[in-house]
Amino acid sequence: MIQVAEALKIIEENSVQMPISKIKVSKSLGYVLAEAVYAPINMPPFRQSAMDGYAFTYSELAQFEVVNTSQAGDFLEDKIQKNQAVRIFTGAFVPDDTDTVVMQEHTRVTDNLLQIEKMPLPGANVRAKGEQIKKGELVLDANTVITPAAIGFLACLGINKIKVYEKPKVAILVTGNELVSAGKKLPKGKIYESNSVMLEAALKTIGIKKTTVFKVKDSLKKTKMVIESCLSNFDVVLISGGISVGDYDYVKEALLKNGVTELFYKINQKPGKPLFFGRKENKLVFALPGNPASSLTCFYVYAIPALKKLMGFEAVHLPETKRKINTAFKNTSGKTLFLKALYDDEKVTVLESQSSAMLNTFSIANGLIVVPENVTALEANDEVTVLPFN
Repeated sequence: MIQVAEALKIIEENSVQMPISKIKVSKSLGYVLAEAVYAPINMPPFRQSAMDGYAFTYSELAQFEVVNTSQAGDFLEDKIQKNQAVRIFTGAFVPDDTDTVVMQEHTRVTDNLLQIEKMPLPGANVRAKGEQIKKGELVLDANTVITPAAIGFLACLGINKIKVYEKPKVAILVTGNELVSAGKKLPKGKIYESNSVMLEAALKTIGIKKTTVFKVKDSLKKTKMVIESCLSNFDVVLISGGISVGDYDYVKEALLKNGVTELFYKINQKPGKPLFFGRKENKLVFALPGNPASSLTCFYVYAIPALKKLMGFEAVHLPETKRKINTAFKNTSGKTLFLKALYDDEKVTVLESQSSAMLNTFSIANGLIVVPENVTALEANDEVTVLPFN
C-alpha cells in the first residue's frame, strides 16, 4: 500500500501524451494546442472605423462636403480632399486620406454638408491596422486549451485548421451481478447502477464526450474477455467495482491475465483504498472502487490528472485552495482523508454522510478537503487544503 503523493507521481510518469492531429478550428473546442500558432495576417487587416459616423482629415475645419460612403466590406480608393468627408459605418475601411472618425451623434448633415458639432480628438475612433495583433505575432501558445473565444480569434485570422493532441478513447466497464439499469423494475437484492452515468458525466467536464460503457457479470471468464476487447480498442479503461478482495472480485486477476502491468494497488487513503492503476503499452487502466463516492473521489484525484496529461494540458490536477474549517475534526485512521465538503469565500464545511457508498452529500459538495495521513486532529478555524471540482 502506497501513499497518495507516490500514487500521483506514478500516474504522472506513466501518462504519455496522445498523438497529434490536425483538425478544423470549428471542431476544436476543448482540445489542447500541440504547437504555437502565429498570425498569418494583421488584425484588423486595414484601418477600421470603430463607430458609425464620418471619416475626415483632422484640421481646423468643422464643415465638410460628404462625397462618398464606406460600409463594411467596401474598399474606397478615391482621393479624399481635406475639406471632404466620407459617411462611414462600424468596421468599415477608413480611406487612406482620412485619419479621424466623428460619431454621427456629434454631427449635423444638410444637403451633403457635414457640420461637426463636437469635435473629436485627432485619430479618434479609428482602429489601426494590426491593432489587435500584427502579422507574425503569437496568437496562442502550445498547450493552450481551445475555448469559444479562441475559436473566434483563430477564425477571424483566417485560420481553418490547427494541430491538437487527440482526445483519448475511454471505456467504462461496470461489474456486478447486483446492478440494474435505472428505469427498470428493481428486483429484491438488486441496486440501481449509477457509476457509469456518473463517470460519463465527470469525463464530460474535462472535454471527453465520447465514451463507451460495458457491463459484465461477476465472472472471471467474461471479465477477462471484455477487458481484452477494451484494451484493444480504447486508450483508457475505467473499471468500476470488482477490484477488492471478495470471492467474486475478478478484475485484478483478469487485468493481469491480459498483460496489464500493475503499477500500484491500494492507497493509504479513505475513501478509495482499493484503487488499481496499471498500464499495457500506452493503454492506461484505472480499476476504481465500486462504491460510488469512492469511485468518484478516485476519478477526481487520480484519473483526471492522467487524462489531462494525455490530452496535453499543462495543469492536470484539481486546483488547490485554502480555507478555514468550520468545525473540529479528528483523523484516527492513519490515512489521507478526502472529505466531501462545501466551501465559500472564507470557510469550508465537512458534510455529513462521508461513507464511501453515499452520494447524497457528494451531490451538493463543491470540493474535497484533504487531511494528510499524519494530521490526527483539526481545530475549528484551522486552515485546510480544498480541491474544488465545481
